[in-house]
Amino acid sequence: KVYSTRTEEWLHSLQGHTNQVTGIALNPANHLQVYSCSADGTVKLWDFIDGILIKVQLVYKCMKLCVSAWPECFQLVAVHLPKSAEQEVEAKEMSVVSSHISSNPSCTAFGRGGEYIAFARRLQLNVYFFRKQKTYKKGAQNAFTCITCHPTDDCIATGHEDGKIRLWRNFIHKKEYTYSTQHWHHNAVNTLCFTPEGTHLLSGGIESVLVQWQYGAGNRKEFLPRLGGSILHISASSDGQLFCTSHSDNKITVIESSFKVCGVLQGLVKGDAVLTDLMIDPRSKALVLNGKPGHLQFYSLLRDKHLYNLDIVQQEYIYEAGLDQFEVAKAAFDIKGSWLATVEERGQKSSDLEFFLKLWAFDERTQSFVLNTTITAAHTDRIISMCFSSSEETTMLVTIAEDGQFKAWCQGADADTQQNQNFWSCDFVGSYHNLKPTNCSFSADSSLLAVSFQEVITIWSPETWEMLTTLCQPPGIIRDLCFGRLSCSKYLLGTTTRNLLCCWNLLTCALEWSSSVEVSKLQPDPLSENVAAFSYQSKHTDLFVFKPSEPRPLFTNKNVCSEKVHRAVFVPREELLNNCDESSQWLNRSQLYFLTQNMDLLTFSTATEEDRMLSSSKQLVIDDSVAVTPFYLLLGKHRQQQQKLNTQSHPAADKPQQPQGSVTIKEVSHFTYVVIIFPFCCFWHAFREEMDSEKEEEDSEEEMEACDSQQELRVQGSVDEVMLKLSKAQERELKRVRKTDFSWMADLIDSKP
Repeated sequence: KVYSTRTEEWLHSLQGHTNQVTGIALNPANHLQVYSCSADGTVKLWDFIDGILIKVQLVYKCMKLCVSAWPECFQLVAVHLPKSAEQEVEAKEMSVVSSHISSNPSCTAFGRGGEYIAFARRLQLNVYFFRKQKTYKKGAQNAFTCITCHPTDDCIATGHEDGKIRLWRNFIHKKEYTYSTQHWHHNAVNTLCFTPEGTHLLSGGIESVLVQWQYGAGNRKEFLPRLGGSILHISASSDGQLFCTSHSDNKITVIESSFKVCGVLQGLVKGDAVLTDLMIDPRSKALVLNGKPGHLQFYSLLRDKHLYNLDIVQQEYIYEAGLDQFEVAKAAFDIKGSWLATVEERGQKSSDLEFFLKLWAFDERTQSFVLNTTITAAHTDRIISMCFSSSEETTMLVTIAEDGQFKAWCQGADADTQQNQNFWSCDFVGSYHNLKPTNCSFSADSSLLAVSFQEVITIWSPETWEMLTTLCQPPGIIRDLCFGRLSCSKYLLGTTTRNLLCCWNLLTCALEWSSSVEVSKLQPDPLSENVAAFSYQSKHTDLFVFKPSEPRPLFTNKNVCSEKVHRAVFVPREELLNNCDESSQWLNRSQLYFLTQNMDLLTFSTATEEDRMLSSSKQLVIDDSVAVTPFYLLLGKHRQQQQKLNTQSHPAADKPQQPQGSVTIKEVSHFTYVVIIFPFCCFWHAFREEMDSEKEEEDSEEEMEACDSQQELRVQGSVDEVMLKLSKAQERELKRVRKTDFSWMADLIDSKP
């Protein structure tokens, strides 16, 4: 992804890799190009300004060879990237620098113009010189964590697990090498970076503090604290005016050289775990889940942008391992997005458990949620689940807890005036034979409430709080509950610990059908009858999409991921998706998102969406040394058409092989010249037409002055030697033209490449 450091906006994406992107590096020969490498076995060269793929280097065979030879070690390999006019080239020349290096990319760095490369693993530092093809080794008493090299001096800075930074010099000599130590970090140093001039050294770690050390001035340093999560990587711009830090919470901070934060690029905040469900804010249509510690994050899926964090706990979080602190454990929205319910808790043991139930009201003025009610003793034990009613007329919240009770919460009424007040209170408390409840769910019209108590499902009427019926077959503790939607609203679905998916008909109160499948997550689509079921078996997760009225799946996708899926949500589309094939009809109204145990947010998209994304990306073969411009893109299409015509009219064997880049340079230069000349032609043509119209209005005066001019010419002799005399009308027009501002023409000339 390419972002603007000024506006913090996402500009475009470079699409082409088929697996995880493992590294990026600017092209030293062209600052408008960037190299990227991927686990798909390719190195790609991009023009990141225009988002165009320039060249693909295939190095898959090299990677396969390395992995098969040393399955548990990483190799450092020098690969020669051949120059070719072809877009896809296989890199065959390679040499192994080292067979045992660290898997951490921060432990490898180039030094002083690429003369050598330094890499560390565990307690050993290695420096390899390319010309000599010789490696120098140094040892340390504490494990290496990161490396950076000074841009002009023979100095290598290394970070260590004990929080110390060591500066190595004279590392070519065995006995004369020296190193100095600088220490501020109380834990491991995660990353180091020298500024381009080499005047300062930047360091970061778990403290989330950017430290700037003055090079050659001992322990003189500056601090920029409270940047967010742990600092994982630091980068500096080529002019040294901007620094960037990446953080463990999936954030990039843009910092000026004066140590002032000027921008933040926040992705989906990744924490240790997601305790809440995946929710959609009905107002902003944003994805809501756990974010920063003690917060809920609102993330726009449409713009792929983090919107804001809502502080739920409202306490300062202390970054210290083993410290028990409040976390947001549960959250739920009402159907209109006017209310938000949260549960925050701390303490793993029941004896040490503390939790609060909070109700938040949406404030139209601030366009955010404001704390309305805090309930300190909602239950006597941990809250397991909660849900809002689906009715737009009355708002009700139901919570279930390990104390064996479920409670209904409504906005309270004043005892004297009987008017609704802006606070919440308990309206009903229910239980069933002292069994622990496991889940709860409202029907689509909120006329029924289903509460499961271990192996029994109880059906309640929220209006009278009468228990209508119980469903107690087949055996197994109920885990998930959900009602059908639209035409399938008469069905109730449930999953059990005995690996059963059951469907009950509420009109007959009988089991409609059941299937033996281990379902880790059951997710209904609020805009259709479809229900998604994630099944984990044989160390991978499968997806089944079905309607409760038909046990036969509408869509099946095997091996969606290798982890269990416990969080999923259907996101309503702004517009109905048309022109889908039959297998993608279930994605017409909503799009399914799910979260894996590795904190990866995944989704399903249709072929129509993929085609639209691919058509927007541009791929063109260009010479490495030529910067891509909009003129070139237009000419590229023209050149492809011309080459196609040439191929049809002339045999390929008769055509000489010429570098495409050289042809491109000529075309770009010529086309740019034409574009700059074109405004002059338009202006002069309009000026002549205006002159002609005014000339027709002054025919009589023009004819008299023309006769005088001709008589004067005959007297003077040769026409070639005569200075033409302008008429009075032409003089007036010339004066007017002289006063006109034509500075825009100069700007066009200056902008010519």
